[in-house]
Amino acid sequence: MRKYLFLLSFAVVPAFAQYQPAKFTDADRLRKIEATFPVIDSIYKQQAEAMHIPGLAYGIVVDGRLVHTGNTGYTDISSKTPVTSQSDFRIASMTKSFTAMAILKLRDEGKLKLDDPAYVYIPEMRNNRYLTKDAAPVTIRHLLTHAAGYPEDNPWGDRQLAVSDAELIAIYKKGVAFSNNPGQGYEYSNLGFATLGYIIKKVSGKTYEQYITDNLLKPLGMAHTYWEYTKVPKARLAHGYRWLDGRWVEQPLLHDGAYGAMGGLITTIEDFSKYMALHMDAWPPRDDAEKGPVKRSSIREMHYPWDVNFINRYSLNPNQPCPTVSAYAYGLRWAKDCEGRVFVGHTGGLPGFGSQWNIMPDYGVGVVCFANLTYASAGKLNNMVLDTLLKLSNIQPRKLPPSKILTQRRDELVKLLPNWANAQATGIFADNFFMDYFPDKLKAEAIAIFDKAGKVINVGEVVPENNLRGYFILTCEKGKVKVSFTLTPENPPLIQEYHIGLVE
Repeated sequence: MRKYLFLLSFAVVPAFAQYQPAKFTDADRLRKIEATFPVIDSIYKQQAEAMHIPGLAYGIVVDGRLVHTGNTGYTDISSKTPVTSQSDFRIASMTKSFTAMAILKLRDEGKLKLDDPAYVYIPEMRNNRYLTKDAAPVTIRHLLTHAAGYPEDNPWGDRQLAVSDAELIAIYKKGVAFSNNPGQGYEYSNLGFATLGYIIKKVSGKTYEQYITDNLLKPLGMAHTYWEYTKVPKARLAHGYRWLDGRWVEQPLLHDGAYGAMGGLITTIEDFSKYMALHMDAWPPRDDAEKGPVKRSSIREMHYPWDVNFINRYSLNPNQPCPTVSAYAYGLRWAKDCEGRVFVGHTGGLPGFGSQWNIMPDYGVGVVCFANLTYASAGKLNNMVLDTLLKLSNIQPRKLPPSKILTQRRDELVKLLPNWANAQATGIFADNFFMDYFPDKLKAEAIAIFDKAGKVINVGEVVPENNLRGYFILTCEKGKVKVSFTLTPENPPLIQEYHIGLVE
């Protein structure tokens, strides 16, 4: 039995040294989440042992704050250096979203367009020979979403980290081999993100490392995040290992290079939590002043499922399959399961390392873990933790306030029920409404429903699906009635669709 050092921290840790996210935390909700930490700690510890992980660091982020950290094992087995939340791990492909965010920042500054052909910035890409003559050229958006038509390049790409810019461009000078035409299929491409790193350099005049450091890492206060492993303080650097023949075999660390834009970043749990908080702070959309280094709307754009790639039976709990649709966003993975829960994050894997982070924007919670084992199943670990956190805390998605117009139309609808007297004269209905819904039938339907439900006791708040669609519940003497409605895009928005029924 191997011995593991297991360190726990239950303190609430400030997420940012400089930029501070908006605060949405409810104290009672946070207490429910904190009560799950002992169980979560045991999961990470047990799974680290089962997976033969030499060292593991993890964190729980709630509403933009790192509220819990834990560590087990060693960053360096030979010196028995214990893992801490300040240990620096290479996070591999978790780097990709930093590269994507830098591209969007340059786009927001008017320095590039996502639908520009990539050859505008890398002339050598004019040498691309597509599978057919009618193929569209590779665009920046294709590169962001793994839709450029390049073949999946794991694990080849993982070994290219240190290549030079000249070696990267040499690939384009010779011509790239395509597996699909651009925009015609998803295939995970490390080459694509290395190319984005070079575009950042061409557009900004700085290396991608310097641009990301100056425009993202420094504003977020990520002072212990690096690109080149030789610059990491020795006591903080996590060495990478592979489990072979019943023992750990140390793997050589790769130097920084052109492919670092796809997987080279080295960071700590405490630093990375600041980046997670930036993503979480983009939700919900609101009128607050912008405080982050990138616009909230651009971060939400990064989260959008641009390239749907498969449906599976993924589940937080493997014993309860839940069909889930998955897609690639901009440097991020997006998923939505059968319960309507949305997940945004990314895995990372290189020789010697495995990592993953996942946030649930609607719930305001996120998890992250770093391991120094080749391609460690960090995603499986975090899924187990999220499942445990949600079940034990029983927290619910954050409720968004309804728009003023939804509330106004609710009040106007309630006044018409159940008789629909003079409804056509109210001016609140779109021109289609009484061609699709007939006053006599609306009245008969409502009277029948309220005959069963009884007199209205309480009118519930509107539960918004979006700014112009929602429903509300009428609590009656003998039951409940649900009323849902949709408004038009006109100004002011009018009621175009309506449904009423007893709540079973």
